[in-house]
Amino acid sequence: QVQLVESGGGLVQAGGSLRLSCAASGRTFSSYAMGWFRQAPGKEREFVAAIGWSGGMTDYADPVKGRFTISRDNAKNTVYLQMNSLKPEDTAVYSCAAGTRFPALVPDRYDYWGQGTQVTVSS
Repeated sequence: QVQLVESGGGLVQAGGSLRLSCAASGRTFSSYAMGWFRQAPGKEREFVAAIGWSGGMTDYADPVKGRFTISRDNAKNTVYLQMNSLKPEDTAVYSCAAGTRFPALVPDRYDYWGQGTQVTVSS
């Protein structure tokens, strides 16, 4: 079992930055690939970014390429999502997920999910 807890969401103006964190429980964090997804009101959950087990491999959705950076610290059992140049369309609940496949771009390929953190970008 892996428990995931996100933090770092909030309200920011367009053009601003936020860093999300996802802390994982358990001793096997490094055996999981990690992903970030987001879901805006009335929309389906969508892939944002993924990172491999050691952090050497990453993948991003086209809308966030060049603006978001995913990273992980296996010693701290934490994965991060640095979000720069935020836009109003980035407004959503952001959730992290753990799975055994990389890259995994769909929610069904992840086994564990956090509760999510709200990110709101004002124009």
